[in-house]
Amino acid sequence: MDSLAEFPLQRAYSEEPPRGASAVSQSSAAVAKAWLRGLGMTARLDRDPTRTLPVVINEQALIHADAPALLGESESFTYRELAERSNRYARWTLHQGLGVDDTVCLLMPNRPEYMAIWLGITRVGTTVALLNTNLRGLALAHCINIVKPKHLIIDAELIDVFERAAALIEPSMALWLHGSPAIPRAPGQADTRIDVAIEKYSGAELTPAESRPVTLSHRALCIYTSGTTGLPKAANVSHHRIMSWSHWFAGIMDARDSDRMYNCLPMYHSVGGIVALGSLLVAGGSVLVRKRFSAQRFWEEIAEFDCSLFQYIGELCRYLLRSPITADAQRHRLRLCCGNGLSEDVWRKFGERFNIPQILEFYASTEGNFSLYNLEGKPGAVGRIPAFLAHSFPMAIVKFDFDKGEPARNSSGRCLKCAPIEIGEAIGRIPVDGSRITNRFEGYTTTADSEAKILRNVFIEGDAWLRTGDLMRQDEMGFFYFVDRVGDTFRWKGENVSTLEVAGAISSCPGVLEAAVYGVAVPGAEGKAGMAAVVVEDTFELGTLRSHLVERIPDYARPRFLRISNGLEVTETFKQKKQMLVREGFDPNIVDDNLYLDHPERRAYVRLDLALHDMIKGMRLRL
Repeated sequence: MDSLAEFPLQRAYSEEPPRGASAVSQSSAAVAKAWLRGLGMTARLDRDPTRTLPVVINEQALIHADAPALLGESESFTYRELAERSNRYARWTLHQGLGVDDTVCLLMPNRPEYMAIWLGITRVGTTVALLNTNLRGLALAHCINIVKPKHLIIDAELIDVFERAAALIEPSMALWLHGSPAIPRAPGQADTRIDVAIEKYSGAELTPAESRPVTLSHRALCIYTSGTTGLPKAANVSHHRIMSWSHWFAGIMDARDSDRMYNCLPMYHSVGGIVALGSLLVAGGSVLVRKRFSAQRFWEEIAEFDCSLFQYIGELCRYLLRSPITADAQRHRLRLCCGNGLSEDVWRKFGERFNIPQILEFYASTEGNFSLYNLEGKPGAVGRIPAFLAHSFPMAIVKFDFDKGEPARNSSGRCLKCAPIEIGEAIGRIPVDGSRITNRFEGYTTTADSEAKILRNVFIEGDAWLRTGDLMRQDEMGFFYFVDRVGDTFRWKGENVSTLEVAGAISSCPGVLEAAVYGVAVPGAEGKAGMAAVVVEDTFELGTLRSHLVERIPDYARPRFLRISNGLEVTETFKQKKQMLVREGFDPNIVDDNLYLDHPERRAYVRLDLALHDMIKGMRLRL
């Protein structure tokens, strides 16, 4: 394809950039080229169904050899070293007799070794379940149990976390330790060191006899998502999905071998673990892998390692805006940052203050069957679908019945599409005949969880659509905007929080009789902070509750606000009524019950009085 004139993109983007766009809005030609690159990079994937990402990494090792691939804090790999390391894990997998129907769980913080492990294991057809390192107790045990693993690979620094949940885990797997634990193991607890065991295997390319007929349609990973209700679900992620994500983002970001991505997002998520890594590796670039985000070190490392790309979530950008401007923040060579959750107010300030040439916001989910991309640079929007690509992004926004907690239907039983600006739930069409691989719903590890996600007979008899659990609206210009989560989930610190999971943890604390959990808006913060209304006995102690939750749920899921109530209202079917609780929030002027704040500095629940409330409202206290 020699020119844009040969493709309808030229007509689709012949207009001027949309009104209201920011100073970093992209020109029509730039947007057209980005779409072309993405389409071009993914169009060829199905020509060779055995060419998976692990295979691509071995190809890249022949081309880029000693060029840096992954740069970490504990180890770094060139392309050759990454390929050799993953080949060792592939041979380990074969030696263990693991097959295409088997699963290995991986519990490890961000590091280059993380990707080498799952690349190698999935190369020969075995699935790797990427466990959330923040999970504790029942939630961690649940995530392990639902995938029925034959083996668990656990980083030595997380062995204590595993052992506190061990009693709840089905004892049918082999435990492999990566690294040496800080505290020597007791006799009889000498776990097998996988990092030592794989050294006996060759790092050379697999021979034909060692290779297995793994194709793009095979499952590669299980990535956990909270969905809209209950404990986390394990979403099936095929090799095709991994290749599509990697090549699509490489295309729209115009990733090159001279690029370096800064990635501090968790590698157990699809964005931090696949998009940020795969998009650079298929292009021959490199990725700086960090265990966690640090506002103090961010710009220093961006400058020191000469990063040109940054993978963000909105809350990280907000933190950076609150940090003092340093010389490093002015001497970076970032050309683009890519991510999601960036609100309009932060978008404009972030781009201007740090001189970011392009912000590429997108919307997607691990198990979703459509995605949206804001290639134009319209602040606050998650994307727009060009008319010529509508068939590739079959989605709709339907009216939502907030009382029933599900899409509304008319007298004929059909869902109703929202008008412009109207808020509803976003859904994606599932091809009944499975003709479009990219729009398939690969589902969860359980049939019940998968079926609960599907809407049937939506617009016509026999059609099927995937519920996202996300409320959106679309403006007159065609831009989509994320509004909120539906059901029992809200977002805080870039993570989905299941209210049912948190309520279960609170209710198991001594002295707690009942708990209702919900999200409340906090001035100056993305998403919603957790709040719990609880009914307690006389023996209840605040300190006990906080210690109880620290042991059982991640920091982002722990309620920031606590309301001690005499009783909680329920419907006639015994469902909690949360609407009034949400409206009243944590305002002492409105709420008669005792209110408490999990104080970020004191690390304890303290009485939420008017003075403390005003500090939060005035953004003088960050949560």
